[in-house]
Amino acid sequence: MKLATQLMYSGNPREAADQVAALESAGLDTVWVPEAYGFDSPTLMGYLAAKTERVEIGSAILNIYSRTPGALLQTAAGLDNVSQGRAILGLGASGPQVIEGFHGVPYDKPLARTREIVDLVRRGLRRETLRNEGLYPLPLPEGLGTGLGKPLKLLTRPERSVVPIYIAALGQKNVEATAEYADGWLPFLFHPEKAHQVWGDALARGNAKRQQGLGPLEISAGGLVAIGEGADTKALLDFARPFFALYVGGMGARGKNFYNDLACQYGYEKEAKQVQDLYLGGNKRDAEAKVPLEWLEATNLVGPASYVRERIAAYAEAGVTNLMVAPVSQDPAATVRQLKEWTS
Repeated sequence: MKLATQLMYSGNPREAADQVAALESAGLDTVWVPEAYGFDSPTLMGYLAAKTERVEIGSAILNIYSRTPGALLQTAAGLDNVSQGRAILGLGASGPQVIEGFHGVPYDKPLARTREIVDLVRRGLRRETLRNEGLYPLPLPEGLGTGLGKPLKLLTRPERSVVPIYIAALGQKNVEATAEYADGWLPFLFHPEKAHQVWGDALARGNAKRQQGLGPLEISAGGLVAIGEGADTKALLDFARPFFALYVGGMGARGKNFYNDLACQYGYEKEAKQVQDLYLGGNKRDAEAKVPLEWLEATNLVGPASYVRERIAAYAEAGVTNLMVAPVSQDPAATVRQLKEWTS
């Protein structure tokens, strides 16, 4: 099992890069760089490439709407070059709130768009001549494009002809498609003991159609890590409450919140409604208090060493190959070293 971590959406990217370098020395395998509606991911990924030597650097995630397939191809090729073959392209549809509210573009056809982009990026990295004959390109205004439609291939030679592509997916059809054609899956708010009941059938259908030449589907998931005895350590779970409440309660309107739907699929229908009602009503602290403790305990690795090792085993049993960790300790590097020992 590999060890991965994800940087925070906010904060100072330069300081984050220094921390990643220290975690790399402690044994970290992969760092995921989010974007959402904060700093762009590729800028920080390029900076991390210059500050590190071994760790894989992935986007988690670049949405499939605000950049064209050609731009995503350029990003994957460029980052793979400056990192000397350590790039991972994490893609996802995000949600209407970010795509329509922040980027101002329609949130439409996420499944078909994702599939087409993955195909175009893979062909582009092989320096094939690209013809966008599906969802892209959008129709040009009358009078434009005449004589300019000559297909092109990537001008520069990529570091690798294959860059791993991971997909962030929650819905049944999206997870099925991910298992069919992606290198890896980035599930969110992952509950190891309940993952099979939610996604087991979708993963099985996708794996039955898995594209020839792909290895087994990689899965990256995890949570906070704090190793210690007593109530003070367990209390650190509260650090995760605002994050869960934001997504379950605030990432989308009623009926259009994928994360709220996921909470319901896990069996937390009552709590999901309470969190959403309170959050959308402006009572964020009360919403945080309604996040089920059982969910927090299952998703995060917080408690005595024996318990943390049990949670690692639960993630492995659920098929996770890349354990995502966010150390909550005075010495994050020491925590990573300890986890590396237990996962090797």
